[in-house]
Amino acid sequence: MSVINPNETNKSWQAAKREAAVQLYLSGVEGDSAALAGARVAGFPLSLNVIPVTDWIDPEELSSATAGVIQVDADSPASVKRFQKLVQSVDTPLIAAAYDPPLALVRSLIKMGAHDVVPLPLSLEDLETSVAPVADDASKKQSPASTTTAKLVSIIKGSGGGGATALANQLAITYAQSESAFGREACVMDLDVQFGDVAFQLGMRPKLSLQDLLEAGARLDGALLRSVVTEHPTGLKVIASPPDMMPLEGVSADHLLQIVDLTTKEFGTVFLDLPSNWTNWSLSLVARSDLVLLVTELSVAALNRAKRQLRLLESQDLTNLDVRVIVNRYDKNAARTIRPSDVREALGRDIAYTISNDYPLMRAAIDRGVPIGDIKRKSAIAKDLAVLDAGIAAALGLER
Repeated sequence: MSVINPNETNKSWQAAKREAAVQLYLSGVEGDSAALAGARVAGFPLSLNVIPVTDWIDPEELSSATAGVIQVDADSPASVKRFQKLVQSVDTPLIAAAYDPPLALVRSLIKMGAHDVVPLPLSLEDLETSVAPVADDASKKQSPASTTTAKLVSIIKGSGGGGATALANQLAITYAQSESAFGREACVMDLDVQFGDVAFQLGMRPKLSLQDLLEAGARLDGALLRSVVTEHPTGLKVIASPPDMMPLEGVSADHLLQIVDLTTKEFGTVFLDLPSNWTNWSLSLVARSDLVLLVTELSVAALNRAKRQLRLLESQDLTNLDVRVIVNRYDKNAARTIRPSDVREALGRDIAYTISNDYPLMRAAIDRGVPIGDIKRKSAIAKDLAVLDAGIAAALGLER
């Protein structure tokens, strides 16, 4: 028999509503995993299910979940097959969990459709990192499209060995830190698929890279993109170049353009570190860029190569692009030999920005993978980067 308190009105209670949860399917509970039951990540409760790694999981159990974390055993083909079938059976984002997952397994699971791969035993910190992008992507789908400004900045190397990648990294860090004050993000994408070392110079060793996005095919979405992205301690998002060399012509132009478009929508401003050699896809990306930075040095040989780069853009009817010339490793003594008027005569345009020459400081920042400000709080390079950062924001029409 049920009893209703006559002093309470029918407005004092509500029908129970089951809260969407993150479903965990583990073969056992070890270490800190016992503390996961009843905890919350990314605002959602965790629901623990203890089940052998090869037992089938009813897709209906996952249909109403925010995400599913499924244990996978690298030594059990049946376990891997179970995960693959689940990915094909449900729309719910699935995260694989494994003990010491080898890189080959991580890539295989990502190809199958895993939104991320986390190590076992599980920790709340790892789960928070993996589930947060999934939850954020779900909220974006439920709410009206955001009005974040998507901007694309291409960085062209006037010549090899000119420090363009190091400059791009320090610029992107400075820019990302400035953008964070306005609740916006920034990302640098290493598209030098043969010699790219953006992540390496930032002291990062990501397990996933641009190659995983290229191989994702139709499974590419915001959650998958964020699982491949690595975040630098400064907040800058990084998409690393492939770990092994790829032929430039082996990159699908259409697919790469889709990746770049999705990245700009996801992160706002995206810096593209392009390869020195031109391809159809790199020209296509430059053509759709909001701003192009041509990095060169103040020498006759470097300016001659920069001139050839500009001529190529002209030959492709890309004269309407906003191209800014940056002289890297600028030395006032060299400026006495090559005057600004000489640069304008050689390139047909003025120098937009200069970055002071302080090789020891830049080398130290690269060796430690940190902003130059962490090495030396005040420097000529830091001042030049601040000017460049402000100039780019103004060129892109971003309020600062």
